[in-house]
Amino acid sequence: MSFRTTGLLLLGAMALPASGAAQTAPAPPAITRTLVAATKLPTVTDAPLYFKAVSVTLQPNEKSDVSAANGILYQMSGSTEVLLGGKAKILNAGEGMFIAGGETAALTAGSGGPSTFLHFFILPAADLGRPVETAHAAVRELYRSATPIPDLQPGGYDLNLTRVTFPVQMPSNPLHHRSGAALYYIVSGVGANTVDGKTEVKGPGSLIYEPQALVHQWGNPGDEPLVFLAFNINPEGVAAVLPGAPAKKQ
Repeated sequence: MSFRTTGLLLLGAMALPASGAAQTAPAPPAITRTLVAATKLPTVTDAPLYFKAVSVTLQPNEKSDVSAANGILYQMSGSTEVLLGGKAKILNAGEGMFIAGGETAALTAGSGGPSTFLHFFILPAADLGRPVETAHAAVRELYRSATPIPDLQPGGYDLNLTRVTFPVQMPSNPLHHRSGAALYYIVSGVGANTVDGKTEVKGPGSLIYEPQALVHQWGNPGDEPLVFLAFNINPEGVAAVLPGAPAKKQ
């Protein structure tokens, strides 16, 4: 009887670590990044460049053409058929497509309901005020940068649109800056944007311009995921986001 009791005590002691391991809290959700569309620009210094963003709505089966500077479409709701270079592509909600400057794309809204999409541009000053869509499209300008994007250097650049999701209640990330520049559009949730120690809450529909010199932080104080689009330009081969502040110019 004494031997059996000791064995039971040993088994109980061995079970304790397993019980403690089962109570370990799961790792918090990670930030997710989804590349929507991308291209490479061989040069960005031929003329000063600006960011511009518009919202476009087409009623079911309506058609429109777009011919403008380099830009990326992002489908918000409904669907759009994009005919470009003799090839057709259907964009559904959450999908996007790069359209190069000088090319004309024929757009047709799907039959299931209105088509609403965003169009992000990087363009010279001469194109800032030009219409970007033909008749039938309801176009609303959302943003245009007041001054040219600073600190762009000779050489190739990456241009992309990335959808980023911050998990619920995510603390502000470390201080950082862009290697090029970016224009953010908040799709859903709320973001806490901290610059120079001051924090502002940004909600759906907000647009935030981030030039290279802007040192800042982002977090998610809300109870739902923060989802935003980053229309980003950065030197080819260089990370889009760099830690801390940019190096001081000599």
